[in-house]
Amino acid sequence: MAATRLIALHANKGRTIAQSLGDRTDYAKNPEKTEKGELVTAYGCDPMTVDEEFLLQKRLYLQITGKSQKSDVIAYQIRQSFKPGEVTPEEANRLGHELAMRFTKGKYSFIVATHTDRAHIHNHIVFNSTAMDGSRKFKDFWFSGLALQRVSDLVCLENGLSVITPAPYSERQKRTTYPKRETFRSAICSDIDRALHKRPKDFDAFLLEMERLGYEVKCGKHTAIKGKSQKRFIRLSSLDEGYTEADIRAAIAGEARQKPVAQAAHRKERSVNLLIDIQAKLQEKGAGYARWASVYNLKQMSKTLLFLRDHKIENLDQLQELASEKMEKRDALLSSIQASEKRLAEIATLKKHIINYSKTRETYESYRKASYSRKFFEAHREEITLHKAAKQAFDELGVKKIPKVKELSAEYAEILSGKKAAYAEYRKIRDEAQELLIAKRNMDSLYEAENKEEQQTRQQEKQH
Repeated sequence: MAATRLIALHANKGRTIAQSLGDRTDYAKNPEKTEKGELVTAYGCDPMTVDEEFLLQKRLYLQITGKSQKSDVIAYQIRQSFKPGEVTPEEANRLGHELAMRFTKGKYSFIVATHTDRAHIHNHIVFNSTAMDGSRKFKDFWFSGLALQRVSDLVCLENGLSVITPAPYSERQKRTTYPKRETFRSAICSDIDRALHKRPKDFDAFLLEMERLGYEVKCGKHTAIKGKSQKRFIRLSSLDEGYTEADIRAAIAGEARQKPVAQAAHRKERSVNLLIDIQAKLQEKGAGYARWASVYNLKQMSKTLLFLRDHKIENLDQLQELASEKMEKRDALLSSIQASEKRLAEIATLKKHIINYSKTRETYESYRKASYSRKFFEAHREEITLHKAAKQAFDELGVKKIPKVKELSAEYAEILSGKKAAYAEYRKIRDEAQELLIAKRNMDSLYEAENKEEQQTRQQEKQH
């Protein structure tokens, strides 16, 4: 889960552009907040000289376009804050880099500085307001903040993280109580749950998993671990019940069942919500998920999840009902369009025959008065043939009284206008129905993979 914000950085009063860029980038790269600069990455520039390179790109822009900077926006900053305990600092930096690349489309230089001085890990992403090739400037378009949040949500979903579900303003409640800041011990317990979830074969394998999560391990009479933000080691034996070294060894040996407190509470409080359920499944990354991901595109699944969230679809029945409703409306519009096209074709044919009938009427009257003379027919073959074809068309269309061309033209224009409006709505409904069907297919595939995984698990338990 990550919250984002896009901020335009202006030149400080009494400071030059170069000095202002240096102030902003130096704050982001603060060694005390970025693990002595280890959590600073860059694209299209060097973190050490980022302010100077930004300034060179602005000069290049002036040389190429001949335009001077009218606004005082010197750069833009993206703040990306993650849910406490959900990502490691290294993962946060990687996700921030991916977000910046997608949002700027790789056309603007940027640095990503991950700060770990707060309970929540957060990124300061600073990108230049001028493109690297000096050809353009970044345009802060309408609703750019919403676009940024959507890109961030896609990145989070594709990497197995949760996303924030927006609530209507009327349903929001003012916070009166604030959660306690996560302690080092509670963070260690959460990471122990994550390590045990991977089912290590022994205690040494468990310690390797903890090292992968960023912990330093000290073995001896009492096993102790230390995270990057910790100053001292913490003994496993001093942790809460269920997380001591003895409890961990028992859980690995299968003698005790590890029951993460945080996850158990989450399952108990969770309502039957399709979005929450899907997010949980994507984050589990079990064998069923692996089989599903090998067939379907994870990016497509992430877009589907955002689509369901935007349309407030909370369960499969609601998804099926909405898809059926859209398909019925789509088919009805298609039938209406086809009926309009048929009538337009009839009117066009009718108008042509009415005009031909009117032009050849006198010739046909003369032909009839000549007792249908063959000689007269040969002399006026084309006109007589057109007249007969017009009469035959009137009979086939059931026309007893020949309408006026002016009335048909008015009807044609009215039907054509209605058809255009119906077709525009049809395309919209068709696309919505297609998205709903894709969403349903993805949901069915995900649950089918989960069912297969459960069946295989039951079969393996029976064999043992």
